[in-house]
Amino acid sequence: MIEDRVETFDAIIIGSGQAGNPLALALAKEKWKVALVEKAALGGTCVNTGCTPTKAYVASARAAWAISNAHNLGIEVPKSPKVNLKAIKKRKDKLVNDSRLGIRKSLVDSPQVSMIRGTATFVDKTRIKVGSRILKSYKIFLNVGARPRIPEGFEEAGYLTNSSILQLDKVPDQLIIVGGSYIGLEFAQIFHRLGSKVTILEMGDYLVSKEDNHTSDLVREIVENDGIQVTCGAKNLKGKNKKSGGITVSFEKEGKDKKISGSHLLLATGRIPNSDLLKPENAGLILTDKGYFEVNTTLETNVEGIYALGDCNGKGAFTHTSYNDFEIMQNQLFGDKKRTLKDRLTNYALYIDPPLGRAGMTLKQAKESGKKLLFARMPMSDISRAKEKGETQGKMEVIVDAETEQILGAAVLGTGGDEIIGTFLTAMYGKMSYKTLMNSVQTHPTVTELIPTLLQQLQPVEK
Repeated sequence: MIEDRVETFDAIIIGSGQAGNPLALALAKEKWKVALVEKAALGGTCVNTGCTPTKAYVASARAAWAISNAHNLGIEVPKSPKVNLKAIKKRKDKLVNDSRLGIRKSLVDSPQVSMIRGTATFVDKTRIKVGSRILKSYKIFLNVGARPRIPEGFEEAGYLTNSSILQLDKVPDQLIIVGGSYIGLEFAQIFHRLGSKVTILEMGDYLVSKEDNHTSDLVREIVENDGIQVTCGAKNLKGKNKKSGGITVSFEKEGKDKKISGSHLLLATGRIPNSDLLKPENAGLILTDKGYFEVNTTLETNVEGIYALGDCNGKGAFTHTSYNDFEIMQNQLFGDKKRTLKDRLTNYALYIDPPLGRAGMTLKQAKESGKKLLFARMPMSDISRAKEKGETQGKMEVIVDAETEQILGAAVLGTGGDEIIGTFLTAMYGKMSYKTLMNSVQTHPTVTELIPTLLQQLQPVEK
């Protein structure tokens, strides 16, 4: 009988990502008996193939760029920097491993948590199969993340993904990147600065299509100024290995057949949730047309007692949104039950250099809301601190609800943009009038001190 070998828990968590691990520890603190199931490395995408390793590479690439451009600040460097990708990878691997060990120690030190290795699938809405084991709980939390989406046409190509490219120990001579959004752009600039010749092929008409056209144009200008080749509007892309080695990618552009060859190919064409790997149909779980678990504002799926957190619920694909899912879940289980998805404001960053920080709506989204708007934009080239640093690419912009005086959205594309956007975000969460920020006195000399100046330039937006 299958019931004879069922192991019962107060909660089952599938996936040890940025929502799963803290939730396991929070439940354990409340004396819940917890099963934490993980089929791969502890820490999820952020620790293993996302934030931690890529930002380590960004730092190395930035150092190489700074040395190469030191002459612009009056510093003569005898030679171009020598890049040692093996050493860069070794540093990255240590950071990743240290994070994994820290997570593992915290879980091992919690006797309420049982770590179970293997791939989980649903038996029904209360039972999970992992290898030969059957786990049962009336509270199941899914934090299974996502994986790279591989488009048709590349089945016969030796491609890299955001994960496998981090295992290279030699800088590619010629790197072709299919996909011009967050992952593609970050790796494009990283490897260009480390010495690769880089070409981006984007299917859409603009890079980072999630952004408005003005921002997309500026992003393209930044990466092209770096020396990266960009082609947008590339259709019907296909990849093929060359007999002599390397890769050829063929595509159509404005009705003409084109092709490009390189030593390596990175596919950065988006990600798909791992929800299908769980056999969700066995539990009666409903997925969206894009494969995400449908959840309500408290993260519960259509099946009572089953919750989806992180990348697999389609409510955000970032570490900070995943961790916020944990905070919502903790509040719903043990707090005043007031925290929900409705409280969360959109915010993210694009870690090219200079970076883009975004909070709230884009101008296009704000116009579609039908609200009366105020808008201001200023180029980074008007900001003294940016001039002094020799980094004047980009802009700062803000959108305000003319009636409530609250900030609806803001973007800082420029030096320090990923940090500076937090000032706008704080004002938005505090539901402050923009005038409070406009009348504030910010530290000189900083980029942030231009926020009051920006707000003084607000003008009505025509519909």
